[in-house]
Amino acid sequence: MLAELCRGTDEVLVREELVERLAEGRPLRIKAGFDPTAPDLHLGHTVLINKLRQFQERGHEVIFLIGDFTGMIGDPTGKNATRPTLTPEAVRENARTYERQIFRILDPDKTRIVFNSEWMGKKSAADLIQLASRYTVARMLERDDFSKRYRENRSIAVHEFLYPLVQGYDSVELEADVELGGTDQKFNLLVGRELQKQYGQKPQVVMTVPILEGLDGVNKMSKSLNNYIGIEEPADEQFGKLMSISDDLMWRYFELLSFRPLEEIARLREEMAGGRNPRDIKFELAIELVDRFHGQGAGEKARDAFVARFQKKQLPDDMPEVHLESGVAIVEALNRAGLIQSNSEGFRHIKAGAVKIDGERVDDRGLVLPDGESVVQVGKRRLAKIIVAGG
Repeated sequence: MLAELCRGTDEVLVREELVERLAEGRPLRIKAGFDPTAPDLHLGHTVLINKLRQFQERGHEVIFLIGDFTGMIGDPTGKNATRPTLTPEAVRENARTYERQIFRILDPDKTRIVFNSEWMGKKSAADLIQLASRYTVARMLERDDFSKRYRENRSIAVHEFLYPLVQGYDSVELEADVELGGTDQKFNLLVGRELQKQYGQKPQVVMTVPILEGLDGVNKMSKSLNNYIGIEEPADEQFGKLMSISDDLMWRYFELLSFRPLEEIARLREEMAGGRNPRDIKFELAIELVDRFHGQGAGEKARDAFVARFQKKQLPDDMPEVHLESGVAIVEALNRAGLIQSNSEGFRHIKAGAVKIDGERVDDRGLVLPDGESVVQVGKRRLAKIIVAGG
């Protein structure tokens, strides 16, 4: 059980405390907070929601906290300038969409949704001053983003210091046993531990999960970077985006997004190393995720539509057909198919994202062609059907 609960996490602080609490044999209170700063959730958000689901399936109480109060402060995490505050109206509208979207993953009958305005909205100015007295400016400046802005003489508004304090106090109010958050939230989660100690509670276990890379495989998944997959996007669009990720990124998505057992993922890795077409393995990932958000059977339907779209693309009648033995790397295959004039040209095309196998971009210059039939493309017009015979 512990291995699955810790699967895909970056840190567990403190693991021994988690073991002790699980041994108590009672449902633990598992907290995760989301500020409704944007209306749409994407797969990056679901890394944390999936972890909530794992606890939920093991009988623990999941508390999905919508930070409508903290959302009006604005999370300063990772910001080099003061973040604009949201209006109460915008926060409420975004919160309503969150409630709808999370139940594509979580069981609504086993999920407790709370808003931190329920208790923070009742606090007086004197209460906030008392809360602020529990942490020092020196401790706040230990946060990387605050210290960086301070060194660079960038402004830090006083209300920004309230954000980690309010997030930490939420854990006091909820008497959380475990709080989950992204790696960029570590400071705020640890504030929760500290405040619980000050209020005479047993400090929560902190579990941080990685920030999921977007479709580009470099930057974190973000709507502003247009490298995201929204959980309410149409099934065909989700499927197509998932098929566009690199083979290396596919394993990252398997680890953080798939519900398959770790042993099964390890078996899939072995199959690819043994020559199985990575496209077919990516099909399995895409089918699983599309089914999750659109219902059983939606993934296979999207796969069929994806294949049909590719097969219907106009391919030249005189497209050359090349037969190769197993184990040929992509650049050599392009050379032998007459699609490039030199290896260096092939490497340049791969770097530019102009080389595709069955419509999927090739990022790995050392990629070995899988056994079977593939359509290999360089640019828009140079294509060849390559048939690799298994040994």
